[in-house]
Amino acid sequence: DNKVPVLVGCPANVTVECDAIPAPATPTATDNCDAQVNVLYTETKTTGTCADYYTLNRRWIATDNCGNRSTCSQVISVVDTKAPVLVGCPANVTVECNAVPTPATPTATDNCDKEVNITYNETKTVGTCTDAYTLTRLWRATDNCGNATTCSQVITVRDTKAPVVTFVPADVTLNCTDNLPPVGTPTGTDNCAAQVTVLYKGEAK
Repeated sequence: DNKVPVLVGCPANVTVECDAIPAPATPTATDNCDAQVNVLYTETKTTGTCADYYTLNRRWIATDNCGNRSTCSQVISVVDTKAPVLVGCPANVTVECNAVPTPATPTATDNCDKEVNITYNETKTVGTCTDAYTLTRLWRATDNCGNATTCSQVITVRDTKAPVVTFVPADVTLNCTDNLPPVGTPTGTDNCAAQVTVLYKGEAK
């Protein structure tokens, strides 16, 4: 017996996404003498540029009773070209200066990476006054192989509410010979400004 077995059903080389790796094929072998040829399967992995870029080398060896062997192989190139998907990114809003929302916490899913890294950054652009400005919030999700997705929110902050003056003395009517009452010390509060300036101006009518 000097004839090698014949392997049938050996798969072709393929390039697949990291979440679409095919199951190992099951080639069969026939032989001129051996009715039941043993087929041995092995798989080795060669690492690539990142966690989800690598190569699988699959090999099948058919050996008959007399040690005659035939082999076939498949090379699977595994790649990761899909960016993560960000969920929960907030819409742009316009708010009063005392109602700026806390940063949202978007989540990310990926076809391969189970723990996607999300970074957050906020920039402030000054406006016409201290309490009128713009916040730009940016979230970036990056998987194991550097594929990234971003989303952003623009918050337009404004101050349209006037301060409230309190402790203003009540109106009084006096005779011309009466002494004028003390001016009083009204105070002011504001929805945004912690310190409100109250100016006094007396007028005779």
